[in-house]
Amino acid sequence: MRDSTLPATQPTAGILQRPYLWVTVGTCALVFLAAFESLAVTTIMPLVSRELDGASLYALAFAGPLATGVIGNVAAGNWSDRRGPTVPLCASVALFVVGLLIAGTAVSMPMLVAGRLVQGLGGGALTVALYVLVARIFPGALHPKIFAAFSAAWVIPSLVGPFAAGIVAQVFSWHWVFLGVVGLVIPALLMIAPVLKGLDRPEASAPATPWAIGRLGWAALAAVAVLGLNLSAEVRIQGFPAATAVLAVAAVALALAAVRPLVPRGTLLARRGLPSVILARGLASASFFGAEVYLPYLLIEQYGFSPTFAGLTLTGGALAWAGAAAVQGRLGNRLSHSGAVRIGAFMVLGAVILALATTALHWPAAVAIVGWIFAGGGMGLLYPRLSVMTLALSTKDNEGFNSSAMSISDSLGGALALATTGIVFTAFTTTAASFAGVFTFAALVGVAAAVVAPRVTSKTP
Repeated sequence: MRDSTLPATQPTAGILQRPYLWVTVGTCALVFLAAFESLAVTTIMPLVSRELDGASLYALAFAGPLATGVIGNVAAGNWSDRRGPTVPLCASVALFVVGLLIAGTAVSMPMLVAGRLVQGLGGGALTVALYVLVARIFPGALHPKIFAAFSAAWVIPSLVGPFAAGIVAQVFSWHWVFLGVVGLVIPALLMIAPVLKGLDRPEASAPATPWAIGRLGWAALAAVAVLGLNLSAEVRIQGFPAATAVLAVAAVALALAAVRPLVPRGTLLARRGLPSVILARGLASASFFGAEVYLPYLLIEQYGFSPTFAGLTLTGGALAWAGAAAVQGRLGNRLSHSGAVRIGAFMVLGAVILALATTALHWPAAVAIVGWIFAGGGMGLLYPRLSVMTLALSTKDNEGFNSSAMSISDSLGGALALATTGIVFTAFTTTAASFAGVFTFAALVGVAAAVVAPRVTSKTP
């Protein structure tokens, strides 16, 4: 249902014109803060890991929030289908803030990871609630532009986020990288409150969508599987390599079994259309983020960069992401959905291969840094188009489910990749070999994404 102040009879109005101005500003503000936190945490995590002696939990600090985000995805999707996105959006912001407070006051790596888990739960729900909000308010003709605006909301964080996080961590304390965001999240929610206040609820006569308790259970099981995969890395560190292999295989199998009821039928088989749209999102996320979180680590450990300047690696990629997203939004139908996804997937794959070559052949750090600009550009092309395709292939009754499925694929793909890279990183005896192993795995996943990309559209209309 649409807000009575946001009629569907004005399809020619821009996203920054009435009646869409405030909802655009509010949603982009929330995306902005999530982007800032993501870039900032990636920058400071090597420093945090060193200070808290948490190298064994390094990957879990990234994979854990993605795993709990799956639960948030399902809960928010089901809740939004039942009553609309307003309450799920407010609840997700509250959880996100609680997670920031726990992480910001952490005195040990397990406590920091716990805060990240809560933060991930809120962040996962936030993403789905925002997508449903877009589907309920904006006409389909404006979807490419609003999703491009979401990507563009990464521009300022990408410019100042990594650098600012490095400065704060070095001058004050890394704790303030978490705590400082809390003071910004609340005003962002207040900005969007006027839009949420008037959002229509489902008609009283319409049958309410039931609570999907079973799907929540499967989501929890998938999260447990990801956490178990991270645990297998710790088991190896304790000197049980055989047990590591068994636990890792079992965890992956459990995660794949648990995700099947949470996504459209045929997703794991790359069936053409919506199933491949969902799968491509997960594979692209796995390849990109599986490599990205280790780039600052590589620059600090192998090339002697400070945390501040290592974080600038992410700036180039994020700027390219936002720029490519804006370009695809302006091109509209002149660039086909499948074309944008195929080009984007190959750009990400090429960038990961450059990072691998830099590590294995001891090339200058500039090669990987410049290469990551292409990775960001590739994600900027394919991410908005996959979002547009998901909503275009949805109805009002399953907007929440399909938006949830897309976010689940996104989060679970990244979580499984990060958990696996954690195992790979600890499996080698030298740091150089560890980084090479991580980027090799990310490249293999990138190949899978490039193979699935052409299947996002059907052969016939």
